[in-house]
Amino acid sequence: MDDWKLPWDGGCRCGEVRIRVTKPPLLAMACHCAGCQSMSASAFSLSLAIPADGFEITAGAPVLGGLNRDVHYFCPSCMTWMFTRPGRAAGFVNLRPTMLDDHDWFEPHVETCTDEKLPWATTPAKHSFGGIPDLPVFEPLVAEYAVEGTRPV
Repeated sequence: MDDWKLPWDGGCRCGEVRIRVTKPPLLAMACHCAGCQSMSASAFSLSLAIPADGFEITAGAPVLGGLNRDVHYFCPSCMTWMFTRPGRAAGFVNLRPTMLDDHDWFEPHVETCTDEKLPWATTPAKHSFGGIPDLPVFEPLVAEYAVEGTRPV
């Protein structure tokens, strides 16, 4: 049974770059850091950690940008911030869930960098961290999300 209802398709605002997700997400997150606030022009950024081998670009060619020009990918036409590749060794891609054609089901399970959050910004995340926790902290969160994570309707 595929309760994730995969595959998912999506794309940037103008539609030039299209993506497909074929594996379930590892974790749904919101990041309140000042960098994400600036890049998203919002109170926080949203991410779905997707296994790297379950993410593909099906049309167009995103470009690198942002402060770290080696990890943040944008549409070259509309400049939508689409995803981040934190490094091949990480084994996942952080997809902005609003790039999915159907994304109204998304809900962050974890929020990070709450020490930098805007005072009024809240999320329904079950777990909050003042910064970015060490990698071992994420392991039980990923296991919990596999069972309890919000699914597409």
